[in-house]
Amino acid sequence: MLTAPTQCPPLGTRDRSLRIVIASKRIRIALLVALAAALAATLVLLPVDRYLAGFLTAVKDIGPWGAAALALAYVPASLLFIPGSLLTLGAGFAFGVVLGTIAVSIGSVLGASAAFWLGRTVARGWVEERIAARPSFRAIDEAVGRQGFRIVLLTRLSPVFPFVFLNYAYGVTGVPFREYLLGSWIGMLPGTVLYVYLGSAVKSLAQLLAGDVRGGSGQTVFFALGLAATIAVTVLVTRTARRALHEAAPAAHMPS
Repeated sequence: MLTAPTQCPPLGTRDRSLRIVIASKRIRIALLVALAAALAATLVLLPVDRYLAGFLTAVKDIGPWGAAALALAYVPASLLFIPGSLLTLGAGFAFGVVLGTIAVSIGSVLGASAAFWLGRTVARGWVEERIAARPSFRAIDEAVGRQGFRIVLLTRLSPVFPFVFLNYAYGVTGVPFREYLLGSWIGMLPGTVLYVYLGSAVKSLAQLLAGDVRGGSGQTVFFALGLAATIAVTVLVTRTARRALHEAAPAAHMPS
């Protein structure tokens, strides 16, 4: 039995559909830019330090429940580009080393996961389109996908890469979420312990908010470790990306 040939939509219809898709992507990007600008203005104009001081005073007074509230606060802080270092120092000031470390470890992983999925949901498709025509970018993306755990671990140990930026950046790469989660948790732990410890030694909130925190030899060791991690991750990404480019080159010249 002969079947009727499928009919393609008229050229004008396809052109209109394409224009709608392009317009929707541009609108989404414009909204993201506007949101980022609004958040930056909010951080500059609002008295964030005063709000943070009130929040830390409140959570300190309710004990373990306050530690849970502080952990949850990392989610909006991570999404809104609010630096987590003050929260981490504040956890040490409010709850001491042990409970503060537990709260920050849980909270930072929750915040990192939320920003990761937001980045992957909103921007991954757009990034894939951009890197498809750029072999060097595609190689870096593949490098992160192949060596996900190691690269995430090393960048989390390095003080060069901001916490909030990495959360979103990894969301638009091909790194598996499980490797991202484990690498983030282990990689952030040394810095978490150090900053919580420094916060526990602070005498007052005013001293903490003024940044009058002295790290001593512990901070020196941490930054030395971070420098080594920065060098290691640079070498690892470069080597893996070169390997991916080398493997992709023969495939690009194969007849289809």
